Amino acid sequence: MEEEEIKKRLLQQQMQQQMQQQQIEATLKTISMQILEPRARERLANLKVVKPDMAMQLEAYLAQLHHAGQLRGRISEEQLIAILKKLSSKRDIRIRRK
Repeated sequence: MEEEEIKKRLLQQQMQQQMQQQQIEATLKTISMQILEPRARERLANLKVVKPDMAMQLEAYLAQLHHAGQLRGRISEEQLIAILKKLSSKRDIRIRRK
């Protein structure tokens, strides 16, 4: 009986996490529809296919800018590329050999 209860609780937790993730994704999608020009949205969609983690990071960053009121107007594809370069430069990994 205890194992069944544990399995049920784990399943419920997984479902809650999944629903929270879906809500976050829906919110980010709504925000990106508001602040991105069509070509920038296309680029973001392509990025989601290739690098979903980078796309999620970008969407979170854009949402922060939007909520902070730092965005004036919609973001063009060129601006999105500049933001991507900025975010990807932070992720440079350097390996030192001794």
